[in-house]
Order: sequence, then structure tokens, then C-alpha cells
Amino acid sequence: MVDADRPNVLFVLTDQERYDCSAPEGPPVETPTMDRLSSEGMRFVHAFTPISICTSARASLLTGRYPHSHGMLNNSHEADSIQPNLPSEHPTFSEQLAEHGYDLSYVGKWHVGRDQTPEEFGFSYLGGSDVHHDDIDDAFREYRRERGEPIKAVELEDEIYTGTNPRDSTEGTFVAAKTPIDVEETRAWFLAEKTIEAIDAHAERDRDEPFFHRADFYGPHHPYVVPEPYASMYDPDEIERPESYAETYDGKPRAQENYLSYRGVAGFDWDIWAEAIAKYWGFVTMLDDQLERVLEALERHGLAEETVVVHASDHGDFAGGHRQFNKGPVMYDDTYRIPLQVRWPGVTDPGSVCDAPVHLHDLAATFLEIGDVAVPDAFDARSIVPLIESGGDPEGVPATWPRSVFAQYHGDEFGLYTQRMVRTARYKYVYNGPDIDELYDLEADPAELQNLIDHPGYTDVRRELRERLIGWMKKTDDPNQGWVPDVLRAANED
Repeated sequence: MVDADRPNVLFVLTDQERYDCSAPEGPPVETPTMDRLSSEGMRFVHAFTPISICTSARASLLTGRYPHSHGMLNNSHEADSIQPNLPSEHPTFSEQLAEHGYDLSYVGKWHVGRDQTPEEFGFSYLGGSDVHHDDIDDAFREYRRERGEPIKAVELEDEIYTGTNPRDSTEGTFVAAKTPIDVEETRAWFLAEKTIEAIDAHAERDRDEPFFHRADFYGPHHPYVVPEPYASMYDPDEIERPESYAETYDGKPRAQENYLSYRGVAGFDWDIWAEAIAKYWGFVTMLDDQLERVLEALERHGLAEETVVVHASDHGDFAGGHRQFNKGPVMYDDTYRIPLQVRWPGVTDPGSVCDAPVHLHDLAATFLEIGDVAVPDAFDARSIVPLIESGGDPEGVPATWPRSVFAQYHGDEFGLYTQRMVRTARYKYVYNGPDIDELYDLEADPAELQNLIDHPGYTDVRRELRERLIGWMKKTDDPNQGWVPDVLRAANED
């Protein structure tokens, strides 16, 4: 039996999953397993990624540091990668857990460095990668061959591509489609199967040492390619337009409207978006069903009561919000707010909800505290265990807990475009180096349609948020602190 002070941890990270898909107030996406985690554990309503791009966010998760601290500022696989691999001098939560007796395993997407693998950071890698996100092995291809369904081109239906003709596969980016394969042949099913095998293996071994298993699912990142029954689970005709679909970009940074053309969706009408969103929702539900299979494996082996289960995503996805596709230099909640649920038997109050702001990379410090391992001084992260133990009671939140989250963006293949964000429960301020800044009153305008940066009624709010950002830049040794604070102070005097 695992020591109660050092429980097992099952960490499920999805790729580009929106917060609202599993939120009670969100759209009608079927996520019974995620809902179950929320009802049996704690749901965080203000969890945010430090950056909305895969490599950078995943490196932050490993190191407990903001991107400007670990240096992975954009995607490692791209030709314009600023840094292709995570520097070895940064301590990671996984290496710390491995050094202190945890048995770590990993399946699925990696995407932290071109020449590195999870095995260089304390994990035993069990397979499931793909070419674009670090072709570590061919385990999935072998799985398909063994099943008599080798990976090959199939006849897709309802295909959508970016560009002038959404049905033209010869140009643009692949957005969505229905695939004729069975769900058992999907990578999502395979990654759940590999996770179940890892749980089986642990149950068959001496269980005195705890395990940490990380399952990184591909999706609901585009292309939203799903089989039945998920492909037709949601009727595009019944999907309501998000409020942010009314975006005009009036008074917004020019990069936002430019991104419509850059991503190739400037010509998409609502019918195309609704069809893509239906596939995206189907993808989310398919992943939720795979999570159910994994939780059933824990229960089958009697491990549920001694295993902390955490579900999160590296960042969100626009999926038509603000009429945008994918992600980019556009710091709306669509891509920065993430789902986070924690079930810790005997610790989390069932059905509890935490309103305190947290970052994705806070999980690095959290996993170490769960494992009774000291958090390195180099971490920017702070453990959310005190929030979990508070049971969601606002009075139980430590007085020193920040009332803001911060985020940044450094550009991707679109080109470098420095941004910094500070968000409180009510307001969001975005610093855009080469363009107009942004300020949103999220209580009055949750869709973030009206930029209030020049509104005279928000002078005090604007000044206070800029000062918060200056303080954060100094505290985290942001390299832009050499000149940006002066810019912000000058703006406050205007």
C-alpha cells in the first residue's frame, strides 16, 4: 500500500482544450467523466496557461517557470525556433520526483524539444508520439499493424481546410473531418490503452513505491478528425454562435484582424465554423470517454483511493471565438483560460470549486508537494495544495496568494510579437509592444469585445494593472523590464 503522504498521481493533459467545454455554464458538450472529477474533487474556475503555444507552455509545466525564464519562447519544431531544446540546467518536477522514489511513466505528445525525450527528464516513455510533435517511436504504428489496420490514407468526409475554398484539400491547413476508422483505431484510444497498461503494470508490482503517470492526449487540437459516433454527435445547425463571434476588431491591435487572413479563415462563414465546432466538441467527448476508461482501470485495481487525478490542458483553442482559428498573438480567454480539475481522495472536498487564480505551471510545485518533495527555489510556481485544502472557501485562501495571473507571448511562425498580460477576476490588461494596448472589463463584457484602453472611466484600473505588471516583471526578472516599465509609467501619465 502506497504511503498516504506520498500518493500516486495520474496526470491527464489534453492539447488545446477550451475551459468552457467542461464548465457547467459552458456549451452543451458531453463531458461526464470530467464532470465526475469535478463532483468528486475540486474544479478551478480561474486557471490559466502562462503562454498559449505548445512547446512554451509544456516547458513551463516541467520547470515551474515562465517562458522568459526557461527560454523556450516558441514551438521547438519550427524553423524559427528561438531555442530548440530545454536547457538542462533547469530543474524539473519530474526529475525531482524520480530522485525521490516515484516511478514515472509517460505516454503521448511531448513537444518540448527537438532532440530530447521524456526519458531525459525522469520518465519511462511508453509511446504514442507522432511526427509533428516529436517522432520518438513508432508504437502507435505498431499497434495499428497488430490490429490489422495499418496507418494509411483513408477516405475522409466533411473535410474543412483553411483558404479561399474550405473544401479544397490542395491549399491551406487541415481543420476538421469525419474519419471512417473505428474509435479503437484512434490515437486517443491507443493512449488510453497504454495508460491502462501502465496502471496494470503498477498494480502487479510491489506497490510500496508510488507512481506518477502522465498521459498527454493529442487533441482536441486541430485537425478535429473524429470517427463515429462522435463525428455526428453534435448538430451544426443547433450550435449557437459565441458572443465573441460579433467581433469587429474596432480599436483592437491590427495583428488580430491580420491573423484571420494569415490563418486562412477570413472567408469562413458561420456554417463552416459551426461544422468545425461540432467536430471539436466531438473530439472533446471522445477524449472524455477515454478518461473514463482510465479511471475504471484505477478502480479495478483498487488504486482510486490512493491516487490523485489531475486533468488540465496546455492551453485553449479559438474554435471560432472572435472568428479566429487555432491560437496566436491574441490574448483572449478562449486560449488562455484552461480546464483544471483535481481529485484527491481524503483531501479534496467533493464538488468543491476554487475561485482563486492559478497558473498551469503551478502544477509543477503542486506535484512536488503532493510527493513530499521540496520545491526548487528556481520555480516561479507555487503549489495549489493550500487551495485544495481550503475546500474552495475564499476565507481559507492564504492571505499571500496572488489576486492576478500573468501571461506572455513571443510570437510563432507569424513573427515575433511581444505581449504581456495581467488578469484579475474582473479585468484584463494586455501590453502590446508594437501596437495599441488592451483593457477589458470582464464583468460587463465577458466576450472581450470592447477595448477600454482609452476609456476615461477606467483610468484608475488601467494604472493599477500596469503597476501590477511592472511588479511582476521585476519579481520574475522579465528581460523586458529594462524599458517596458518606463513605457507603462509614461502611458499612465497621459
